[in-house]
Amino acid sequence: MDVTFLLNGETVRVAAEPTQTLLDWLRIDRGLCGTKEGCNEGDCGACTVVVTDQHGGKALNACILFMPQLHGKAVRTVEGISGPSGALHPVQRAMIDHHGSQCGFCTPGIIASMAVAHQQGRSDHDDVLAGNLCRCTGYAPIIRAAEAAAQDPVPNWMDDPLVAASPQPYAPETLEALANWYAAHPDATLIAGATDVGLWVTKQLRDLSDVAFLNRCTALQKITVSEDTIQIGAAVTMTQVLAVMRDHHPSYADMIRRYGSEQVRNAATIGGNIANGSPIGDNPPALIALDATLHLRHGDETRELPIADFFIAYGKQDRAPGELVTGVSLPKQAPMLRCYKISKRFDQDISAVCGCFNITVTDGVVADARIAFGGMAGTPHRARNVEAALIGQPWTMASVETAAALFASDYTPMTDMRASAAYRLEVAENLLRRYFAELTGQPTSVLEISA
Repeated sequence: MDVTFLLNGETVRVAAEPTQTLLDWLRIDRGLCGTKEGCNEGDCGACTVVVTDQHGGKALNACILFMPQLHGKAVRTVEGISGPSGALHPVQRAMIDHHGSQCGFCTPGIIASMAVAHQQGRSDHDDVLAGNLCRCTGYAPIIRAAEAAAQDPVPNWMDDPLVAASPQPYAPETLEALANWYAAHPDATLIAGATDVGLWVTKQLRDLSDVAFLNRCTALQKITVSEDTIQIGAAVTMTQVLAVMRDHHPSYADMIRRYGSEQVRNAATIGGNIANGSPIGDNPPALIALDATLHLRHGDETRELPIADFFIAYGKQDRAPGELVTGVSLPKQAPMLRCYKISKRFDQDISAVCGCFNITVTDGVVADARIAFGGMAGTPHRARNVEAALIGQPWTMASVETAAALFASDYTPMTDMRASAAYRLEVAENLLRRYFAELTGQPTSVLEISA
């Protein structure tokens, strides 16, 4: 597959294998070893590079970024973040001045993340760097360096134009072409952000046969906000989902802010998260609680279904071979929605339990309830017995306690490395209590309460 892109300001044309990673190509084929291999699964950020497309620059993990995803884009590694004559980028100079690097292994990735934030004028440095693991200095001098560089102008060499790139058969540019190709190749793998599929290659060493990349299908990358509904295309990244949810569903947005890292959110798509059907995916509980509608297409045929009906059993979804998820629609407003992610680490961790609540109370009585959990069963699904116990009852702690005891009849969680079954059930009960406390005006967030 011929891939054309800019690398540190230079146009390159590469005959690449579909699942060759940018990290391997940089280090092995190009000899650019500044970009490091750490975890090789998108967790540590040592391999972070700057990738620019029509939406601007973003930090991405090179270890799970396949070469065809770069077609028509621009890439800068740590070697290209410094100027053509060796002039240091402001964030590089600040890292030296503030002693932000010791062993140096993580530093190239940190520089890439900081350079993107500097270019965008961002000051939320804790969020920007949450996906870059530093084992030596701790983050205080790194944050000081980011703050110090913030007032310096963006170097002109960071303004990369995009290169002209001809369409590629493995990266359809229209939804019609994609749907027809997938219907004819139902055993193929569709690759959007590759934050999950990338690990199939780097960790499981799977040989993917037919593949198609979705990053050039603009019809799947749209967000449409109407009077009552938000429709999100399947290839919309979680960074973009986070932005729209901040305006309409702030609790959902708070949960998304902890969805992977900056680099992962810049690549991961909402459609990929849904279609993979993981029982611990963070989007489905929120979307089920919102009574969202899933949109699918097979060839020229389209259909819709409530997202709650999409997940049938572990590893099985209501999706025919050759049928693809094209998007999801959800209500524009749901003021009672609250989403709670429970994990061992606050940032960038897999949920042990993810619970989302959307309860309507009218005149002090529960009129409707939608409660959905991930991490509690083989699929994300509703707590229907708990819901039934609440509907029609007064919105009181007594009603909450009665309903909470029924979580054990809705879910049979497993014990694994993240949590025991007993812990998960207890957490589910406590989250219902937390939801009641929050809606009745009691402080509940550990980020807002101090001793």
